[in-house]
Amino acid sequence: MQAKNIDEVIGYLETIILRAKKEEDPLGYFAALYYQVTVTVKEGIASGYFNDGPRMEKFDVCFANRYLEAYTQYKQNGQPTESWQSAFLTTKKAWPIVLQNLMLGMNAHINLDLGIAAAQLCPGENIHGLKDDFDKINTILSNLVADVEKRLTEIWPRLKYLLKIAGKTDTFLIDFSMQCARDGAWKFATEIAPLNQTELVSSIATRDKKIVDLTRLINKPGFIISSIFLIIRIGEIGSVSKKIDKLWSKSLL
Repeated sequence: MQAKNIDEVIGYLETIILRAKKEEDPLGYFAALYYQVTVTVKEGIASGYFNDGPRMEKFDVCFANRYLEAYTQYKQNGQPTESWQSAFLTTKKAWPIVLQNLMLGMNAHINLDLGIAAAQLCPGENIHGLKDDFDKINTILSNLVADVEKRLTEIWPRLKYLLKIAGKTDTFLIDFSMQCARDGAWKFATEIAPLNQTELVSSIATRDKKIVDLTRLINKPGFIISSIFLIIRIGEIGSVSKKIDKLWSKSLL
């Protein structure tokens, strides 16, 4: 699956979501969130939200194709990046809560793929002209993640209460992923934009290994948070497909 335009991205994501619902596959959680992001980006392009709408569609497609490629490789028993492989394999386990599944997907896609897509679209010195629209993409991500987190606390009210006990707030998910997106992903993009192909491959491999380390923090966030996640997991109600529907709900748009 490799999209040529943003409508094809949306179509492919819908295919993944419907397959996940049919198979009761937690891979659909991230795809449902990503669907919302992509539809919102499309609306932003149409409304003139971005400085360069046509460029942002190319950026969105380039960015999405990295996820679509990783998903296809995984489903065909291939080898995606280590970050994605770790995220995908975790969905096969029974203990992660929906929140962790989303965080693992965002970790791979935002903290690794976002910078790569930016550098591919705007190599060399051109990367600096993308900064403003790059930040606007992150704003969209932040807003939608906040909506999803709110939806999860409506499904499981104890989530908000338990996170507050642990010293966390509604921004628990955002603090982890969005800070990395704004700082680390952009820094990575500017570092790799001037590189030749050989240097680029090496830098991506090094970055990938660093991002894998973050997956371990998500999977094993320490005794207190892990205990809270266990309580949430026990209290989660509904099938995987029903949870996907909650994340895919058009009311999030």
